[in-house]
Order: sequence, then C-alpha cells, then structure tokens
Amino acid sequence: MTSGFRSGFACFVGRPNAGKSTLTNALVGTKVVITSSRPQTTRAVVRGIVHRPDAQLVLVDTPGLHRPRTLLGERLNDLVRSTWAEVDVVAVCFPANEKVGPGDRFLVRELAKVRRTTKIAVATKTDLATPERIAAHLLDIAHLGEEAGVSWAEVVPVSAVSGDQVGLLADLLVGLMPEGPQLYPEGDLTDAPDEVLAAELIREAALEGVRDELPHSIAVVVEEMGMRPERPEDKPLLDIHANLYVERDSQKGIVIGHRGARLREVGARARAQLEAMFATPVYLDLHVKIAKDWQRDPRQLRKLGF
Repeated sequence: MTSGFRSGFACFVGRPNAGKSTLTNALVGTKVVITSSRPQTTRAVVRGIVHRPDAQLVLVDTPGLHRPRTLLGERLNDLVRSTWAEVDVVAVCFPANEKVGPGDRFLVRELAKVRRTTKIAVATKTDLATPERIAAHLLDIAHLGEEAGVSWAEVVPVSAVSGDQVGLLADLLVGLMPEGPQLYPEGDLTDAPDEVLAAELIREAALEGVRDELPHSIAVVVEEMGMRPERPEDKPLLDIHANLYVERDSQKGIVIGHRGARLREVGARARAQLEAMFATPVYLDLHVKIAKDWQRDPRQLRKLGF
C-alpha cells in the first residue's frame, strides 16, 4: 500500500428526496441503495464503497431528516444524528430545482451542533435547473451556512443523473479523508447483508406501483434466502421468501391488487432487480401480511428490524 493512501467515511444528508441515494449509486458506480420518486424511501443505513488506486471512500446513506410524526420517524432521526457524529465528512444535499426551504434550515441548524465533523454542501439535480438558477442556489447555500454557523469546506454543484461533476465530488471527498489503510476488501461494494439488499429491492418494487397513501406503510422482511440445494451447478436457483407488511386491511388490498395483479407486477419487477444484483436466476415467494400500526408500535418496529 503506497503512503498517501486515504480512507474514511462520508455521509450524504438532506431533506427527503434530495438525491442522496442516486448520488451514492453514481459514486459507487452501481446500485447499492434503493431510489424512488417518493420521499422517505431510505430506511437502512447502507454503505456504498468507492475503490480507487489512491483511496477508499465509504459512503453512508442515511434516511432524510424530518419532523417526526411516528415512533419510526423518531428512530430514523436518531439514526441520522448518531451517523453524523461518527463520519469524517457530512455532505448536505440541496436539490437545485427547489428553493432552499424550512426543511433545509432545520437540518443545517441541527448539523451545526455536530462540532468536529467536516461539512460540505452539494447542489444536486443540476440537470433540472438553469445556470442562473444554479448560481442563485449556490449563493443561498452559502448564506444558509453563515446564518446557521456552519462553515462549508466545499460547495459543489453536481448531477448524478448526467454524471456532471460526480468525479470532481469524489476527488473533493477523498481529499478530505485522513490517510489510512483500506477498510474493506477490493471488490466489496457494500457491507449490507444480502437479506437487507434483497428486502430493500423488494420494497422499492412495491413502492413503485402503489398510490400516494402507502409510501411509509410498507416494510419487507426476508424470512429465508438461499441457493436451492438439489439444483445442478449449471442451473442454480436462488430462493427468496419474503413478507410485505402493511398496517391495515385496506392497504393489503391495494398491494395485492385485483385478483393479485399488482402483487404479481411487484414480484416480476423485484425479481428482475434481484437477478441483476445477485447474477443468478431467482425464485421469489411474496406474501402480504398486516402488522397493525407498526410505525407507532415499539414491539412491531423491533420485529421489523427498526
């Protein structure tokens, strides 16, 4: 290992739907975090790992910080704050196609309480904004930092979708990392267990089709996952048995759809993603169950892994 090698942890924060997960995937170069057009998609803190000849960058993805309305919301916020204190750099994402708002101010004021961590600002989604809008946005971000008492080490505009300045952001993050050894083996892209990745992909597929009333009400637990034992080596099959949990009977009907049509769609979409991720044919067995008001019930939250 040459001297001068850098390694460390960075986390992206921002209000819900600020482009954090898409940016993590763009930097890692593959899909390790689920993305959805719905806010509050991310729940697990998934780490994406960027390998470079000169550095290893471990990206920690956090749920969006928000004013909590449920016990689940409070737990997600606690998770964000504990992550901030443990990483080398916190990168705050401000979508360029939206004005800096109360949610951003709340977040930056909270972040100002974390003294020792280096902080940078990232103007995301620049492909959705005009150059004039981006320029005004960067000034607003600088002003917000001054107002809250946060001094940004860098302010950088990027588009994860077009790839614009993603490489520059990686360079800046690496430059802010301490010198140190490689933290994960070459080739590892995430340290999340396969069951967690599978559950997240299934949840993403389930979120895609459902109407607005269900974005938070779906939890997925992979009950069993493993290669089918009696298969010949040239015809492997990965068995995944998972339960989709919703909070009420009416939601169960929405997820299953007319004569099971929607659940079949979810299964097909999830299976395609799972096969791409694990590079093997997948048999996916999905069941929808009710865990009454699970977002507010400590016992249910524990059972569902929160």
